[in-house]
Amino acid sequence: MSACLVCGCDRVQPLFKASDRLYRTTTREFAVVRCLQCGLARLDPQPAPEELRLYYPETYWFRPDRSAAGRMEEAYRRIVLRGHVRFVERALRRSRARGPLLDVGCGGGLFLGMMRARGFRVVGLDSSHEAAAIAWREQLAPAVAADLEHAPLRAQSLAGITMFHVLEHLYDPRAFLIAARNLLAPDGRLVVHTPNAASWQFRLLGRWWNGVDVPRHLFDFRARDVEKLLESCGFEVVRRKYFSLRDNPAGLAISLAPALDPMARRVRRIAEGAATRLAKDLAHLALVVAALPFTLAEAAFRAGSTVMIEARRP
Repeated sequence: MSACLVCGCDRVQPLFKASDRLYRTTTREFAVVRCLQCGLARLDPQPAPEELRLYYPETYWFRPDRSAAGRMEEAYRRIVLRGHVRFVERALRRSRARGPLLDVGCGGGLFLGMMRARGFRVVGLDSSHEAAAIAWREQLAPAVAADLEHAPLRAQSLAGITMFHVLEHLYDPRAFLIAARNLLAPDGRLVVHTPNAASWQFRLLGRWWNGVDVPRHLFDFRARDVEKLLESCGFEVVRRKYFSLRDNPAGLAISLAPALDPMARRVRRIAEGAATRLAKDLAHLALVVAALPFTLAEAAFRAGSTVMIEARRP
């Protein structure tokens, strides 16, 4: 039994067992437990790195194809990403730090392309060589395949770092945050975005909540867990946001009907005719729209299914 990442306690309460509902990379069930001292939920035992790699499909990141449906999906993603862009833009503009913005886990670079269009210098990191190449080629965002702790960047050279849905995938999030602190210039800003296990969705849906994403999510953070980690790594928490138009309504829709998720269907290479694909996409969109009032309500009570945190390097 591993010790808790946040408090070091090794006593746990079993919560449930779950398998990969979204990508169906395995039928194996994994145990999710909760720390008896601080309440952090996590996978225990965690799969070994060589096993965990098997649960990430080759195209585990967004890249639109050239079909009409692909173009529509990219247009939709640009709309729902505006909230992320505005949040990060505000953080950078009120910082005294100078330097580029680094997006960790940049995928195909759509977010970086949108930030670059607003006048920011950007650079991306991703574990996938193909993703980094696409971000550079299609979004004109310099990107490399590397991990943050060994990134080819100078200490204190960055004005900002973003980590959208990264921390929950890491064996050692604390080491990652320390590496981020070392790369940020004084007064630089770190923006972290994770699923929020203190959400109404998790309380209602439990193992069927999309934010659990077994077995890829090694930790199921609450906002206070992330804040404790940030503070222990030398950051000062500045701001929080509990609603993401990109993630909260879509997350509930995926929880209720994972088979309709457009990205999961693409990653799993499900054979679909154009009419079938369009029908499923529209059904998924209808669920997303229907989920919007509930997700706005839970966010208003600081119980949104994701939390985005701005932290400052003193």
